[in-house]
Amino acid sequence: MSQDLQEHHENDDLAYLANAEYRAALDDAIEARNQADLIEIFDRLHVADIADIIEQSDRGRREDIITLWGSEIDALVLTELEDGVRAEILEYVPYSVLARALQELDSDDLVYVIEGLEEDKRETLLGALDQIDREAVTQSLTYPEYSAGRLMQREFVLAPEHWNAGQTIDYMRSNAELPAYFHNVFVVGPTMKPVGIVRLSKIMGSPRNTKLTDILDESLHSFRVDTEQSEVAYAFNQYHILSAPVLDEDGRMVGVIDIEDALEILDDEAEEDIKRLAGVGDEELSDSIVETARLRFPWLAVNLLTSIIASIVIAQFSDTINAVVALAILMPIVASMGGNAGTQTLTVAVRALATKDLTRANAKRIVYREAFVGLLNGLVFALAIGLVGWIWFGRIDLGYVLAMAMVLNLVVAGLAGILIPILLDKLGADPALASGAFVTTVTDVVGFLVFLGLAAAFLV
Repeated sequence: MSQDLQEHHENDDLAYLANAEYRAALDDAIEARNQADLIEIFDRLHVADIADIIEQSDRGRREDIITLWGSEIDALVLTELEDGVRAEILEYVPYSVLARALQELDSDDLVYVIEGLEEDKRETLLGALDQIDREAVTQSLTYPEYSAGRLMQREFVLAPEHWNAGQTIDYMRSNAELPAYFHNVFVVGPTMKPVGIVRLSKIMGSPRNTKLTDILDESLHSFRVDTEQSEVAYAFNQYHILSAPVLDEDGRMVGVIDIEDALEILDDEAEEDIKRLAGVGDEELSDSIVETARLRFPWLAVNLLTSIIASIVIAQFSDTINAVVALAILMPIVASMGGNAGTQTLTVAVRALATKDLTRANAKRIVYREAFVGLLNGLVFALAIGLVGWIWFGRIDLGYVLAMAMVLNLVVAGLAGILIPILLDKLGADPALASGAFVTTVTDVVGFLVFLGLAAAFLV
């Protein structure tokens, strides 16, 4: 390993970033086929940084990294990878190595990795797990995708309600099978139904003879195994939950969800909304050229269709445009301003729907707010663009038409940006996925129609 990297590590105990020095050393290790150096480098990096290095490499380099890493591969890295990259990586990992590595994962991480495999490889890997893990993963895979049952882990700490703090501490000290990280002890009745939680800080700070029921937090948030994971993540964020039990159809506790899992879902949901608003779906940076083009094609096709509709509207006013050539120069301004205003409102509305901040209770008020925001901005920009039209082309009537069109289109843009996602949400469609195309169509068509219609009425 290079002397520079050695000195860098000695001087920085928090050398967790995959910086240029580490990348250069990794390149040298791969080039020399030096497994010991590669393992030493990866031992100093967080699994998330290792995943970043793998994702940012091309296919050939990924295969070199995984092949050289060999039997020392850390299965936790697989949980940090994008879905497409993980599927590719699993092709390079020998079955025996993968089976051994997966034994180190918690049940929720096992489900996360195995659920994305093809059926034959999934069954093969399940057969390599010990009986407890195999039964846990198999059971989790029977629950709906993107549900609490898939998200939960089965490693958690239980205590019967008749125990005291001392008994609970003794149990935790003597039990070698405790989860690596946990925040709460779940107190259950005789039928495995949770009656509350006790925070570790409460247990450790109480006298040994303190009954758990005396320090019990009964405000317990729990989820059924079929609860959608988006609902789970929302509840964690809304009520500041650290961990929560997952219950089967009989109300018995079968798993637990921690805040780390919920935050990851929130991040995924936000990323998904951003991508869908831009019309790129589930695209990842690691996707191939063909796959990327395939994912973007449908929304480009929709955009082409909306552009054709707008062009048809323009064509109806060809005589007007021929009579007043300035209209051809100015009309993109009105449509563009409407499109931008609509996108601003749409972005806020889609996120508010996702976080449940926009509901039936406040929808009417928000709709009025967006309409008046559009009106206010429309009046301000109408004055500016009206003066531009008057001074540029020397026609005050053209300035009036431009100003009126600007006001009307910004009001319509605000209404479209809020009403379309609300309507799609009520119809059960994903507002992030479909709203953009509709809002763009409305602002373009209304912008051209209003501007050219007013021009036809007052200028020609």
